[in-house]
Amino acid sequence: MNIKEIKEMITLMNENGLMELEIEKDGTRIRLKKTGSGGESAAPGAILFEKTSLPRAQAPAAAEEAAEKPEGKSVEIKAPMVGTFYRAPSPDSPPYVESGQIIDPGQVICIIEAMKLMNEIKSEIKGKVLDILVDNTEPVEFGQPMFLIEPL
Repeated sequence: MNIKEIKEMITLMNENGLMELEIEKDGTRIRLKKTGSGGESAAPGAILFEKTSLPRAQAPAAAEEAAEKPEGKSVEIKAPMVGTFYRAPSPDSPPYVESGQIIDPGQVICIIEAMKLMNEIKSEIKGKVLDILVDNTEPVEFGQPMFLIEPL
């Protein structure tokens, strides 16, 4: 899918009052979700973009095993979208999380800027931050590991 098709989907959402739209085409799934004004993860009325490549027959299981860290019980938090990684809400603010810190489900751990939208990324698990794998202001790809977490 190209950017023109994605813009058309956003227009379709806005014209028909849709809050969420998911389309699958050529082995790629696109999910657009409009945020509300009540404590959602981005600016009110913003549209979050999520692109997922569907699994292929020869899934890279070996690559996943190689990506696991020696501890075996650590979990990677991966980028849910392509964009720019930010550790803090602004340059003069402290980072959301540091190595060694305990995080809770729903806690904001970073921001990914995508298409001029700031998307707060929240933890889905409770755990201890073992490592932060991305530097501040570094571009991230969909599925790229950003944090290494020891579940608690």
